[in-house]
Amino acid sequence: MSDRIRLSRIGVFAFHGVHDEEQRLGQRFFISLDLMLDLAAAGRADDIEQSVDYGRVVEEVQQVACTTTFRTVEALAEALASHCLATFPRLDRITVTVDKPSAPVAAMIDTVSVEITRART
Repeated sequence: MSDRIRLSRIGVFAFHGVHDEEQRLGQRFFISLDLMLDLAAAGRADDIEQSVDYGRVVEEVQQVACTTTFRTVEALAEALASHCLATFPRLDRITVTVDKPSAPVAAMIDTVSVEITRART
């Protein structure tokens, strides 16, 4: 499937992390999604019902990311992928990237990212 909707760098403030301070103080995360689905019918009919409402996707991502605490960004990415595939039946596959710009590492880095791809089974 080559059709896709991309949502780049949805910013959330959440309480994910291995360290107690991360879960207590929280930090910024940026979530990007690559939604793969057939968009031909939506394009021909100019009908959102034949696509995925990306406004709703953003709301769902914010809800999951901000109401559940995960120790790892891997678990956050997995939860987001599973939730989106379950919530939006038109999706065939999703790639989730979670950026953690304030990761507690002893170096000057731009961000730490985890990227996963999951498909409908």
